[in-house]
Amino acid sequence: MKFTKLKHNILQKKFDKTLQQSIENRIFSKKKIQSVAILTTEEISSKLDVLSIIEKTLEVRNAKIYSFRPYNKLNKFSYKHFSENDINWKGEFFQENFNSFLEQPFDLLIGYFTKPNLYLESAVLQSKASFKVGFSNINSNLFEIEISEDVLNIGKFTLELKKYLQIIKKL
Repeated sequence: MKFTKLKHNILQKKFDKTLQQSIENRIFSKKKIQSVAILTTEEISSKLDVLSIIEKTLEVRNAKIYSFRPYNKLNKFSYKHFSENDINWKGEFFQENFNSFLEQPFDLLIGYFTKPNLYLESAVLQSKASFKVGFSNINSNLFEIEISEDVLNIGKFTLELKKYLQIIKKL
């Protein structure tokens, strides 16, 4: 357990440093949204069909989703989940499938989680998505648009998101 806490502290420092650098180098994309990625928790994705609701509301196809789930050695390997064991001490994700997900230049990344989570926030930060949206109580420096809504009200969240994307002419 002590190594887990030490790793978390090291990753937090690395995350803070990388976040500061990304704030200074941020570029706003004017590209229309055609590809969407979603990062969420297993808890949320098991309760809600986040993927299909977002695809339907934003009228996009083939959105991709990855969920964070705490590591448990009894969990079977999944191409739709990642855990704290998939990141090394340098703050780099090494699971091949998840890494290729982060490397894809999505037009929109939705951080669909409401509780601060270093591993999800690191994934959002490392994603090559050109426009990032999330909930307002996470980390205001990660997202271009922040929406204040209850996580279970996915319908209201997506309608609000669609409204803002139409205002800035991304849809």
